[in-house]
Formats: sequence, structure tokens, C-alpha cells
Amino acid sequence: MNDEQAIRQVSSRLVYRNQWMSLREDEIERLDGVRGIYAVIDKPDFALVIPAERDGFHLVEEYRYPVGRRSWSFPQGAFPADEDGSPEELARLELAQETGLRAATMTPLGFLNSAHGTIRQGFHAFLAEDLEQGEPDREPEEQDMCQRFVTRAEFRQMIRDGAITDDSTVAAYTLLMLHDQQH
Repeated sequence: MNDEQAIRQVSSRLVYRNQWMSLREDEIERLDGVRGIYAVIDKPDFALVIPAERDGFHLVEEYRYPVGRRSWSFPQGAFPADEDGSPEELARLELAQETGLRAATMTPLGFLNSAHGTIRQGFHAFLAEDLEQGEPDREPEEQDMCQRFVTRAEFRQMIRDGAITDDSTVAAYTLLMLHDQQH
């Protein structure tokens, strides 16, 4: 079946927009001719970095307003609305800003979609190795951010315990495990 024919956009209207995202409402038509409404959030793709060394990872923790709690994750983020660059440039920028780390080796692990039922956004996952410590340069929204090194065993336990609930972090870890199996 052709993906473009599964659901056809009849019309679209912008509901909301700010510098980080937009929300649109599309009138759609399905294969059987039945029409409906589909809400879509458009956000820029982001980069996620797995800073790895000594059989473990550097994680960041910050308060996540939408879920009302602090959570650990791999460093990640998107370019501001007025900036642009390659996924690797973005990964290096996020790593340096959030952790102060600089990576001599940056290996692409893959691209995944985020919440593909409602959001048109994905992320490029990178493995950062041969790390050198520097000073973080966090954005104002990241002022409460802290970081920590954890072993792989601690990382897995943090997922089990609910300390890591970020789906992108867990998905990127899966890409890393697939990468590790090949090398």
C-alpha cells in the first residue's frame, strides 16, 4: 500500500505557533472516504548524545515541566529558531553546553521519530567518545541541570527504577546496543 494514499490531507489550518513549535489541525480523508480531523505538532529535529567512557555514560538531570518532575537523560536538544547546522554540529553543541564535555570521536547511531502519532519530529543519536572535560554553557532553561557519570549497570537500573523515563534516551540506548553488537 502506498503511504501517501493511506490518509490524504484535505485542508490545514495553523492553530498555534511560537519559536519552539507549531500546532496545526488537518482535515483528512481516509482510504474508505471517511473524513476526520488530525492534530499535528511540528517541532524541529534534535540531536541526542551518548557520552560514553569507562563502561558508563554521562547523564544530565533537570526538572521537566510537562511531567512535573526531575528526570535523567542523555544530553539532547535542537538548534534555536534562528540557527542551523548539521546534526553532528548540533550534537557537539548540546554535549558541550549541557555537560562541558568535548568529544574527539562522534559516531552516528541512527535517526528515530519521536511520538510519531502526534509529533512531526525526530532525533539523530550519536555516540560521543574520547571525551575531554570543559565548562558547561547552559541555557537559562537549563539552570537547574546537573550531571553525573553512571555505569551501564546503574543506567539499566535507573530505567527500571523510573529515574530515566525519557523515551529518546531509552531508544538511543537501544541503537547503542545494536551498534555494540556489530563492533
